[in-house]
Amino acid sequence: MDITPPQSNVDVLIIGAGPSGLMCANALGKAGVNARIIDKRLVKIAAGQADGIQPRTIEVLQSYGLADRLLQEGNQMHMAAFYNPGKDGGIELTARAPDVTAPTARYPFEVTLHQGAIESIFLDSMRTYGVKVERPIVPTRMELSSNPSELLDPQAYPVKVTVQHSDDSHPERQAEVIHAKFVVGADGAHSWVRKTFGIEMQGEQTDYVWGVVDFTPDTDFPDIRNRCVIHSDSGSCMVIPREGDKVRLYIQLADPKVKENLTLDGRVDRSKIGPLDILEAARRALHPYRIETPEKFDWWTLYIIGQRVASKYSVHERVLIAGDACHTHSPKAGQGMNASMNDTHNIAWKLAYVLRGWADVSLLQTYEFERRQYAQDLISFDKKFSTLFSGKPKSELNLDGVSHDDFMQAFQTFGGFTSGIGVHYAASPIVASHSKHQHFASRLIIGERMPPQTVLRTADSRPVELQDLLVSDTKLKLLLFLGDLSNEDQFAVVETFARELTIVLESFAGNEWKEMFEIVTISIGRKSDLKFTGVPAMLRSHWTKVFIDDCDVTETKGGHAYDAYGVDVQGAAVVVRPDGYIGCVASLESAEPVDQYLSDFLRKRS
Repeated sequence: MDITPPQSNVDVLIIGAGPSGLMCANALGKAGVNARIIDKRLVKIAAGQADGIQPRTIEVLQSYGLADRLLQEGNQMHMAAFYNPGKDGGIELTARAPDVTAPTARYPFEVTLHQGAIESIFLDSMRTYGVKVERPIVPTRMELSSNPSELLDPQAYPVKVTVQHSDDSHPERQAEVIHAKFVVGADGAHSWVRKTFGIEMQGEQTDYVWGVVDFTPDTDFPDIRNRCVIHSDSGSCMVIPREGDKVRLYIQLADPKVKENLTLDGRVDRSKIGPLDILEAARRALHPYRIETPEKFDWWTLYIIGQRVASKYSVHERVLIAGDACHTHSPKAGQGMNASMNDTHNIAWKLAYVLRGWADVSLLQTYEFERRQYAQDLISFDKKFSTLFSGKPKSELNLDGVSHDDFMQAFQTFGGFTSGIGVHYAASPIVASHSKHQHFASRLIIGERMPPQTVLRTADSRPVELQDLLVSDTKLKLLLFLGDLSNEDQFAVVETFARELTIVLESFAGNEWKEMFEIVTISIGRKSDLKFTGVPAMLRSHWTKVFIDDCDVTETKGGHAYDAYGVDVQGAAVVVRPDGYIGCVASLESAEPVDQYLSDFLRKRS
């Protein structure tokens, strides 16, 4: 007898519970969105895989309240050491430099922690929102409606996904049909979602073969607890210190037998090459330093560097792909997991806005526009970086090789990009970089993330990091630099702006505008003189949202925010998107530029 599979509805179905999928599920759960996340694996990853968190990603995790645990459990890399061929045939230290070369980084270091532990941070957070990974569940069929009106209706369920529950203890529940408003495919480099819709991966594969091993080393190498870039006559190697005493080694495998063991699909035959072979290659690269064979390896893998980007990131803005499903590259610059999590950090608030009726489905077009361009830039960088890293060192017999100066220049040049701090989104409905008002906050670059700065809370003179006010709660933040309110003319300007801004915000959300917007004010003045009640009432929703640009009582924290942000005494209005990126800068002379910016992507109430 045929059994009709159970049917269910969901706003967002996430397929894949790696870092990208978990970031998405956690963000949507925090936003109150009805979301489900499924994964074909019986259990989460226990060890290995991706392990590096860049400075910008730490800021993002902080906006979700997750950075403290990451910093507590992970290892911090503050210094990078560079080794090159020495005169005695081995390697020698050439230089040490800060690991992060991004001046405005709030966290001027990378954090390393194995992927399983990072996933646990998300899983525990998701649980507080009532979201958990359903596993093992395998999607088997996906259909997308071709009805234009249904595709444009954010309340419709145009995606039909048939899944198979693999739990043999519930045979009656093995099949299920899920009707979804949106689907996010975060199911890895071999993405079923991507393949279902015939989305191509565009790019190429190199012939560089690398091995990776995780273990606790017994070695006399003096920089084993620093990130190390090693160019030797016997091959290249990267040392990545990990949590506890563990270390990860990336080793170039230049032995001809490695390429002889490539399979037809371009992979390395793991039955022919193992962790001991990788470690032996590391010994040759690290000579004259010793490194003993450990009792066990925590994890190991082999890979060939490939750089590919999906031809598109969405199908009618109803099925979207993220993370490794839409971009692959070498892991040595530490971008894979970071790029993946920031993909869905970019998606989540946009999905919430569409589902709440605050924006049209077209808002989701900005996801592909922003993140695909970023991935293409990442691939371009990765080609240069991996070529330098995998190239032979320059010597008297190899004048065309990679010199230390070449590598250091690339290391410094790309620092803003690799840290995530320098990511820049181009002009779009949510990036008003065409604005004529950028000069009112000349160092708050429209399209880039809001940089950190300590300000003083007016009510109690407590120093507060401004980034901590940019919580990932889907609200648009309006940072208002009010200038010196003791000046009567300036106060009059601010009062007029406040009245105009009230009308603007109510045009989008009525009396409930505080659910969509949050106002933070920063005035010029001294802590001994100002009162938080001196700010016009409409601009102070709560005493904890009123600040001044001054130092704390120890004279060591705060001050100089206006200078750091390029804001003069006339003040400025800065709109920060829910993902922490600056969308608009305007003067306080009129709220019209803010209205124009918001009207480009938000629905106004009739």
